[in-house]
Amino acid sequence: MAMDVDDTETEGQPERRGFMARRREKKAGKPAKSLGPLKMIFSQAAKYPRELVFAACALLITAAVTSLAMPYALKLIVDRGFGAEGEVGRWFRYLLLLVGVLGLGTAIRFYFVSWIGERVVADLRRKVHRNLLRLSPAFFEENSPKEISSRMTSDTAIIEQVVGTTVSVAMRNIISAILGTIYLFWLAPQLAAYIFVAIPLVVIPIAVFGRRLRNISRTSQDRVADVGAMVTEVLAGMKIVQAFGQEDREGERFTGAVERTFAVAKRRIMIRAVMTALLITLIFGAITVLMWRGASLVASGELTGGTIASFIFAGVVVAGAFGALTEVYGDLLRGAGAASRLNELLNARPEVAAPARPEALPVPPRGSLSFRNVTFRYPTRPETAALKDFTLEVEPGETVAIVGPSGAGKSTIFQLVERFYDPQAGTLRLDGIPLTKADPAEIRDRIAFVPQEGVLFSANARDNLRYGNWDASEEQIWEAARAANAEQFLRDLPDGLDTYLGESGTRLSGGQQQRIAIARAILRDAPILLLDEATSALDAESEQLVQQALERLMSDRTTLVIAHRLATVRAADRIVVLEDGEIVEQGTHDQLTRADGLYARLARLQFASTEAA
Repeated sequence: MAMDVDDTETEGQPERRGFMARRREKKAGKPAKSLGPLKMIFSQAAKYPRELVFAACALLITAAVTSLAMPYALKLIVDRGFGAEGEVGRWFRYLLLLVGVLGLGTAIRFYFVSWIGERVVADLRRKVHRNLLRLSPAFFEENSPKEISSRMTSDTAIIEQVVGTTVSVAMRNIISAILGTIYLFWLAPQLAAYIFVAIPLVVIPIAVFGRRLRNISRTSQDRVADVGAMVTEVLAGMKIVQAFGQEDREGERFTGAVERTFAVAKRRIMIRAVMTALLITLIFGAITVLMWRGASLVASGELTGGTIASFIFAGVVVAGAFGALTEVYGDLLRGAGAASRLNELLNARPEVAAPARPEALPVPPRGSLSFRNVTFRYPTRPETAALKDFTLEVEPGETVAIVGPSGAGKSTIFQLVERFYDPQAGTLRLDGIPLTKADPAEIRDRIAFVPQEGVLFSANARDNLRYGNWDASEEQIWEAARAANAEQFLRDLPDGLDTYLGESGTRLSGGQQQRIAIARAILRDAPILLLDEATSALDAESEQLVQQALERLMSDRTTLVIAHRLATVRAADRIVVLEDGEIVEQGTHDQLTRADGLYARLARLQFASTEAA
């Protein structure tokens, strides 16, 4: 019955702000103060000890070759190869052997570290996705799915880089720095002692710049996520954008978002550039002074040429290691920020969950529904009640049509029945059992739902049909398709049930999508049917086919139907008229028409529009 506009967008749906914008408001002044969030990544990587052992061994070997063996080989070449022994070729062969070991060890390290990085990212994506599937719809009202999707891609990409590259580089350079420093003290303690003077010069800038870099890195990632969400939103609504000629405006809006992202990135790059330049200058300046002092000692005969050559080589390795650590620190902080955000998604808990000891629903199911003094407010709009002191008893097998103006609370009834939300007051019972005491999965197992628009998935026809019953046989699928008046067009598809229907079923017409949704509900074979009747936007032929399918589907089932067509209302056992979340009228079509209330007024509006058409 064309008495309303679909109210799924208006009930409990306030003006939304960006996910990251709300996050920034919540977390303002509370940036991460350490690399602690990376513990989550390391605990995930610890599940693969064999690969970690191989990677660690290769890492230790390559670091030892770089910081110990090769400097010592250089010392032997200078002191013995060019000295009294004169066996230059022997020591260069030794150096070539070390180069071979270094190459092989690096390849092994790269393989296992990269493997661990990809494996950790795959595991995290799977865990986050599994947890998201458990969350209540309220979570996705407060947190934009587009932003969550962006987090699932951009943050996991950062983590993959951290695990697969940054951590490896950091560990390699830490080991190289430690071993190299030990070697320098063994080789020339007098010169190496000066290194301790340079340590505070390195640590202080890291502490000063590190905090600023953490904050700006998180902001930069938030801006990138906003850009990704904007792209997803515009591409999904491209037909609307082009139909209303808003390409230029959307282009300007996107340009603004990109420029804001670039502005934040410039600040981050500048801080990191200044930090890197300062630390590299301090480190290599200190090494240069040390080399100057060493050259003086060689000139005075206190050190050999091989010793100072080896010291210079090891000193460069140590300086490079410290320099690299200053660069990877920023990447580790970005990884910590990404890990903290993914951890928030992992730790999110559904507001509606099964009780510790759920009460079993009666078997066999009867299909009765009972609303008793139910009051409900959406979490995103607590100041307005979507339902107020709502009481309704639906008997098994009864068809109840729900009508009313947009925003009256019709879709809210459906969402409470499926226990996507729990009311703040009153009780809702299914076959006599309060929904809050039952397992939501068991509740939904007894309900079939046909939305106003047939929501299909990017899969073939068979998978879309058996979404209602994944174990359905081929014969059951075709029986459901036949009952939904969908058999003919399904058989005409190029590959039959194996035909890919496109993203969201875009290769089918609206009527065909709706009939697949009805067939899916038929396969569900549930005692309760929630029907957001969707014939108002269809052509006459499609409407007739869908209406016939709906009549078969509603047979012998308890049915709640948000009515858009007069034919459905007249066929209902009872009509419930809602306004502002309250029942204002209840009865049959004839009774309500004679009462000349809200229902009669809405009916006259439909008659007038029908006659005008």
